[in-house]
Amino acid sequence: MADSGRARKVAERIKDTIAENLDAVVKDPDLGFVTITDVRVTGDVQHASVFYTVFGDADQRARTAKLLSANTGRLRSLVGKHLGIRLTPSLEFIADALPENASHLEELVRAARAHDAEVAASAAGAAFAGEADPYKHEAHESDDADAESVHS
Repeated sequence: MADSGRARKVAERIKDTIAENLDAVVKDPDLGFVTITDVRVTGDVQHASVFYTVFGDADQRARTAKLLSANTGRLRSLVGKHLGIRLTPSLEFIADALPENASHLEELVRAARAHDAEVAASAAGAAFAGEADPYKHEAHESDDADAESVHS
């Protein structure tokens, strides 16, 4: 059975190693401002998924993805030297969708707030359709006396 504690430690070391040495290994001015957000390693420590984000537009993200893909072997070699384990895990670079998801959620919250403001504005001048208190209450004594005088 694989040790998940060991996998977590290996993932953390891979994340630190790549984050600290990315610019030194990938010596290309087209490499964008990359943040390594997470690394997930399989239980047998044979494969590592490296999640990253890139600051910039879609073109910058595409160029960075191409550079990371082209330099995967060099980054894997670096990770192998720093880990010091028998088998170096294969690396897979995956663009993290967190920023896009966060911006989508912000748009949904903004739309909900606008809708709430519209509802509050329309309810500001609203009045009851019928009486303010439409429920029947027990008749008071003065009401009973008035009712008896009418029937007599």
